[in-house]
Amino acid sequence: MSVVASPSVRAYAGNKGVDIDHVARAAGRQTLAREDIDRHLGDGNGGGDKGEARQGPTGYWAVDHGAHGAVSQEPLPRFARLASDNLSAANALIPQVTHHDRADMRAVEALRASLKTEAAERGVRLTALAFHVKALAHCLGAFGRFNASLSPDGETLILKHYVHIGIAVDTPHGLMVPVIREADRKGLWRIAAEIADLAARAQARKIRAEEMGGASMSISNLGGIGGTAFTPIVNPPEVAILGITRMQTVPVWDQEQWLPVPMAPLDLSYDHRVINGADAARFLARYASLLADPRRLLL
Repeated sequence: MSVVASPSVRAYAGNKGVDIDHVARAAGRQTLAREDIDRHLGDGNGGGDKGEARQGPTGYWAVDHGAHGAVSQEPLPRFARLASDNLSAANALIPQVTHHDRADMRAVEALRASLKTEAAERGVRLTALAFHVKALAHCLGAFGRFNASLSPDGETLILKHYVHIGIAVDTPHGLMVPVIREADRKGLWRIAAEIADLAARAQARKIRAEEMGGASMSISNLGGIGGTAFTPIVNPPEVAILGITRMQTVPVWDQEQWLPVPMAPLDLSYDHRVINGADAARFLARYASLLADPRRLLL
């Protein structure tokens, strides 16, 4: 029997030491939810000894940390626990690879500077992130396998005919990923305004549930904090995620002289079941070329 269960349900079963295939056989059903795992445990059919420390791929180690020195405890918020389940499942179930590249941001920075007065008049902060969202929207339209999801059984690729882009926002309550809908149909000014609005409401916990799901792909932007590279975890059911770190000025040879060029480091993690390395390299090469000549983003 091929069991259909979400990554969070699989992670929850793993954390409880339950064999999800055994639960499906016992229940006589192919599709399982978290309640089925709880019901299975309540029936006394759990998959392991509750007193034994589990060390599986999604389990935790039962260790008396207080035996080694003073400790304190801080319960994880419910939102953080849910995110932990999904990330654990994603990392355990998805064969992920990260491709690194960088984008020449000279033209973007020059365009932003030329639009500074208009931005003030509009009351909109035109950030580099708006250009990243627009470039990603273009690339998702050109590379259909990145704008897709696998079916739960892993046998069918679901190609999406819309472009929604998630923006990871660091909040005091945990990571939230509100979504910019139809990003391919929106101009830079509107995208910039929506980024600011969604980020502010995420910080205030005023994002609605319907604004959080259905992304084609997400961006995790650490540019305002720092770093030179990282490996973002794919957020299922998406098949790729783009990481961005702080722009750096590096020397670039232009066949005549060395020039100081502001470069944005790019980190593209992808599900290797759907995307191969050559496709990832082409995707980021196209992405970088759009940022190097942002006039094409305005067409």
